[in-house]
This record gives sequence, structure tokens and C-alpha cells, in this order.
Amino acid sequence: MFDRSTVIRSLLILVVVAVGVGVYLGRPSAEMDTGPEVSTTTNLPLLVDLGSDKCANCQKMRPILAALETEFAGRFEVKFIDVWKNADASATYGIRVIPTQIFFAADGTELFRHEGFYGREEILGKWRELGIGIGSDIGSDPGPDAG
Repeated sequence: MFDRSTVIRSLLILVVVAVGVGVYLGRPSAEMDTGPEVSTTTNLPLLVDLGSDKCANCQKMRPILAALETEFAGRFEVKFIDVWKNADASATYGIRVIPTQIFFAADGTELFRHEGFYGREEILGKWRELGIGIGSDIGSDPGPDAG
């Protein structure tokens, strides 16, 4: 029959291979099609927020994203994808944590991604850092507690 060390060695090899395949398949590809969820018809940079309606940090992001979408219309687009309602998006974009924000250039190239809550000033600062001209009228938002 088989000795114990051969069985253990075989199981370890099988586990390592399975983990390696899982990591490879879960990794987003640089050549990956961005899919219809994030297609832009306006040739503008795009911020995609992947989250869920039921996630607390995602809920905190909603008014920020809505304000950015209105205030910066014509300079960049904002889209939200609920990964619990669209499970394919989670796999397509390699989402590990929600919310995740992905910044795309106008040509669809992914420029940056952030996991977790991302405030208004951080988002606008990231656009500036990425060299995306979004205008000089970016003021600071005192927030709801300002008085």
C-alpha cells in the first residue's frame, strides 16, 4: 500500500496546486474587458464603485458618489455596481472587499483601485494625482456636521 509520508506529501502537493489555481483564476487580468457595466459613451474618465446596498460603508459612500456625479457631470462619470445583485462583476473585477472604487481613464484603462470607504476629498485628490483634469472649482466640503 502507501506509506503515510507519501500520502501526506501527495495531499500537500494537491493543496498547493489547488490554491495556486484558485489564486490565478481569481486575479483580474490586465487584458480583461471592462464589460457593459462600466462602458462609457461620453469618453470621460470613470469612477466605478463596487459594493452593496446592504453594506454600511457602501451606504456612507452613496451620497458622496451622487454629489460627485452631479457636481462633476461632463468631467467624469460615476457608476455603482451592486456585487450582491451582480455576482459576475465581483469575479470580473477581482473584488475582495466592498466597497471598492476603480478609477478608469477615458480609454477604459484601469488607473487605480481602492478598497474600503473613500471620502470625497480623497476621490478628488486621487483624480488630481492621476493627472485627470476635473476643473479648478474643487472646493472642500464641510460635511453634514459643519455648522
